[in-house]
Amino acid sequence: MNGVMAAERGIAQCGVCEHLAEVAGDARCPRCGARLHLRKPYSIGRAWALLIAAYALYLPANLLPIMETRSLFGVQRDTIMSGVVYLWQSGSWGLALIVFVASVVVPLLKLLSLSVIVLAVQRRRVGSPLQYARLYRLLEALGRWSMLDVYVVAILVALVQAQSLATIAPGPGVVPFGAVVVLSMMATMTFDPRLIWDARMAGHNEETDRDAKRNALA
Repeated sequence: MNGVMAAERGIAQCGVCEHLAEVAGDARCPRCGARLHLRKPYSIGRAWALLIAAYALYLPANLLPIMETRSLFGVQRDTIMSGVVYLWQSGSWGLALIVFVASVVVPLLKLLSLSVIVLAVQRRRVGSPLQYARLYRLLEALGRWSMLDVYVVAILVALVQAQSLATIAPGPGVVPFGAVVVLSMMATMTFDPRLIWDARMAGHNEETDRDAKRNALA
């Protein structure tokens, strides 16, 4: 590992205005006055807390009805998967695939991927920090596409009620589903990606120390 990290020089980037400044004691940004930290405080602990909460809500988000349709024929309650099955059977294969990927696959992959990153940093097992950093940026980009199913429900409610064909209302599954999306986004924002490079540096130093001890004993 070559080069000197900014944290080693006591330089931090403001989380509000992104201004670079030296950190000494209770330092504040000279531009906007925000508190400066070399790393986000309690980043790993907060990320784990949000991830665990998101995992706990993932099952009810997919098992509870996300939409309730009331008409002359009765009440129909649909979960995400039942909606995907209906779209598939009705011939809307492309839309069914989009809803399934965006509403089921992406949230779960996002939680699992961020868990892998946080666990690797916590255990200092970051083999390729660049790959982990790229994965983290991908998770940031995917965050906005995780609420597609909620958007679909909102559009259906507006269209169907405008035509007075039936009454559609969001089901109880919308709340945990939206909570999973928000919690996963907050976990991504809470985690400090600079810890990836810190963990790689710490792991590299540990390997160097072990090699030095082996050479001394040889």
